Amino acid sequence: MKQTECKWFPVCPMKYFFERGMVAEKYILAYCKGDNKSCVRYQKEEAGIYHPDNMLPDGTIDKSLV
Repeated sequence: MKQTECKWFPVCPMKYFFERGMVAEKYILAYCKGDNKSCVRYQKEEAGIYHPDNMLPDGTIDKSLV
C-alpha cells in the first residue's frame, strides 16, 4: 500500500507534538503517513467538526499534551 502524507499534517498539532517527542512515532506512521482516512482527526477536520489539539489520531484524548 502506498503511503501518503496527510494533507493536514504540516499544520496538525500531531506534527508539533511528534517533533518534540511527545507523541509516539506509531501514530505518525499509522495515520499521518499511512492510512490517514482512518484518522479521527482527519475525519473531523474534513467535516469541519471541532476537535481538541490533544486528541490523538485514534480519537483518544491525551491530557498530558499541552
